[in-house]
Amino acid sequence: QVQLVESGGGLVQAGGSLRLSCAASGRTFSGYAVAWFRQVPGKAREFVAASTWSGGRRHSDSVKGRFTISRDYTGNTAYLQMNSLKPEDTAVYYCATQLYLRSTSDVTEEDGYHYWGQGTQVTVSS
Repeated sequence: QVQLVESGGGLVQAGGSLRLSCAASGRTFSGYAVAWFRQVPGKAREFVAASTWSGGRRHSDSVKGRFTISRDYTGNTAYLQMNSLKPEDTAVYYCATQLYLRSTSDVTEEDGYHYWGQGTQVTVSS
């Protein structure tokens, strides 16, 4: 059974930085896309960033230039480096990974992901 555990969330002032981690057990991320989504109460989950199985990266327009997704060389952990944080970045952040090896599903769509972490809260104060 694949399990994802996020960490690194917290309270930070606007303009500050945080790095979120997503640790996988039961399987590595190698050969699978891994992504970060975020959600605020009352709104749909929003795509933030994805690391494709082939090494590509996608970032949403709202975070491009400020956030960077990466993976470690072991394939067991994914990261989201968040810089220049804004109050509108406040949300619960979730990591997710796909079910099928080398899937061709759209990495920006949450329907393409099967395994999800429990989420970590990020709060940015103004």
